[in-house]
Amino acid sequence: MESPSLPMTAKDWTTTSLHRVLCMQGGEGDVSYVNNSDCQALAITLSKPILISSLQSIKLFFSSSDDDHTSPIIRIADLGCATGSNTFSTVDTVVETLSRRYTAVYGGRLPEFEAFFCDLPSNDFNMLFRLLTEKQKAESSMYFAGGVAGSFYDRLFPRGTIHVAVSLSALHWLSQIPEKVLEKGSKTWNKGKTWIEGAKKEVIDAFAEQSDKDLDDFLKCRKEEMVEGGVLFVLMGGRPSGSSSQFGDQDTRAKHPFTTTMEQAWQDLIDEGLIDEETRDGFNIPAYMRSPEEVAAGINRIGGFKIEKMEYLKIIEHSEEKKEEWKKDPVSYGRARTNLVQAAIRPMVEAYLGPDLCEELFKRYENRVSTTPEFLHITCFYGVVVFSAIRI
Repeated sequence: MESPSLPMTAKDWTTTSLHRVLCMQGGEGDVSYVNNSDCQALAITLSKPILISSLQSIKLFFSSSDDDHTSPIIRIADLGCATGSNTFSTVDTVVETLSRRYTAVYGGRLPEFEAFFCDLPSNDFNMLFRLLTEKQKAESSMYFAGGVAGSFYDRLFPRGTIHVAVSLSALHWLSQIPEKVLEKGSKTWNKGKTWIEGAKKEVIDAFAEQSDKDLDDFLKCRKEEMVEGGVLFVLMGGRPSGSSSQFGDQDTRAKHPFTTTMEQAWQDLIDEGLIDEETRDGFNIPAYMRSPEEVAAGINRIGGFKIEKMEYLKIIEHSEEKKEEWKKDPVSYGRARTNLVQAAIRPMVEAYLGPDLCEELFKRYENRVSTTPEFLHITCFYGVVVFSAIRI
């Protein structure tokens, strides 16, 4: 096929356009986030006890002297909500846990709950609220809902109005790609790669610097928006303590969707003359897996929060039953794994390459996975850092 003109320049990609295309794949098709977020759901399930524990210590926001005819409003913000059942299940957990606490302390008298679902304008809010409406029809609604379009690296709410802020599988996405990793010929140039795993120390340091800035911006905004005594709960892609790699083991390093197979698929496009090396080198996946120490350092820098609990968790990519099933059908495995990576980054790739070349890239990706049988015999883990903190 003849390569069309590329829609975006590297400069636009890093500095002016990323926020317009950084989103999970919308809709409800085979490659949608709605149908490819099981690992995120498992991470939320495993971290749920930490969330519930933190909610047990939250300040209760009315007293026995309050007017019996008025109730406070408890406001919940889901920051980087994407779309689908994961975001609803977490808000449900918050509302149910706090409702039980208020019932235990005040009898049948409950506050009213308001949930804000927040994400970049590129998020599929239409799908989000369609699914929410269907859910509320099937259940008795426990909260009022609203959408907020904007970056969680900026202020989204008035000062002192949010009681519970949660962010699930979102904060590892950066606000921008560090410009210095695209400076040709420099020590920080990420030449020949589209992500940082296995990159030079200077490249990793550039991403770490951007990560620190973004984490500081996130925490500064929440510090302003949250009420004293409120709970901040965050689950993000992470790496284990003491690891210089983005991962904790060699199998994950080889099999992760952003590493070997992704680099091979881009090289296939180059080898076939569909793109040049400069085009490949202009694309970098804007993600960074922080260690628990990096997260704690950010909280200490900004202040205003007391860490209640922080853990690093390993999430298995799929069950042993599914692995055995896919060993009999590598083509189905290749398709499933390709759908998973498309759900996370297809909107970015399509904005950068255009729809035709994007399709070609993921065809090469799927072929690579389907014809690499050793992938079916090794296990990949997704590391996450989860913490709860009280606004002080």
